[in-house]
Amino acid sequence: MILTSLIDNTRLNNRTDLAIERGLSIHASAMGKSILFDAGSSEAFCDNAALLNVDINNVDAAIISHRHHDHCNGVSHFLDRNSKAQVYFRECEETNYLFKTFGFKSNIGINKQLLVKGASRLTFVNQMTEISSNIFVITDLSNKYAKPEGNKYLFTESDGCYKPDNFDHELLLVVKENDGLIVFTGCAHSGVLNMIDTAISHFPNTKIKAVVGGFHLVGLPLFNSIGGTKKQIEEIGESILNYPIDKLYTGHCTGMKAYHLLKGVLGDRLEYFPTGRSLTI
Repeated sequence: MILTSLIDNTRLNNRTDLAIERGLSIHASAMGKSILFDAGSSEAFCDNAALLNVDINNVDAAIISHRHHDHCNGVSHFLDRNSKAQVYFRECEETNYLFKTFGFKSNIGINKQLLVKGASRLTFVNQMTEISSNIFVITDLSNKYAKPEGNKYLFTESDGCYKPDNFDHELLLVVKENDGLIVFTGCAHSGVLNMIDTAISHFPNTKIKAVVGGFHLVGLPLFNSIGGTKKQIEEIGESILNYPIDKLYTGHCTGMKAYHLLKGVLGDRLEYFPTGRSLTI
């Protein structure tokens, strides 16, 4: 598998030609298919793709991890540039998604016009679905471990009623290759450990070659604080060591402070995955 980071919060130091934004989009060449995982919040990932020799028009399927704007609003631009791929979302009730803290609130949800514009190209899944040979979208996510502390700022709103977001709009992408799994987490609002546990539960006795995506260990993004305590972040790293995982590639909502704490536990098994980086797994 070849992975390319099309958009992230940061970029390779030598690729100042690439745009960055607070968002995520990853391209994967896997199982003979061209796969897009998440689409950032704008057309920036499409522009970067052209500079990174990734043909957006040739993408066979797009999978959207959850309905926050920084992962899905770029789909509108994807549909303009790609005429064939289905775009997969997790099926859920329609609601609004907000960030709230200290009396401040902001809409962080999907542009609902996208759901109308792309109606014929969108597929909504509510169970584990093999969208192509050995490429799986999984919706029944484990609750074995605690969810990220940073979720406490995230809410849904319907008819003026606010509730903590339970992330029933989040899914997991797993690609099963002959020598192991590649697990794509999006933001891992359900918890990176729960996502790892989900993959292992569905594919027991199978090594995970890589976990790729954000881990949502940031607290307040503006201050790059950690979600929880130093000890809690390090315990997540220690728990990861109990699973058969070769490598983890992260960025976006993990947060640099939490990343360095995890790095202290995981060492060379953990690497940053900024905009512009490509790797072969």
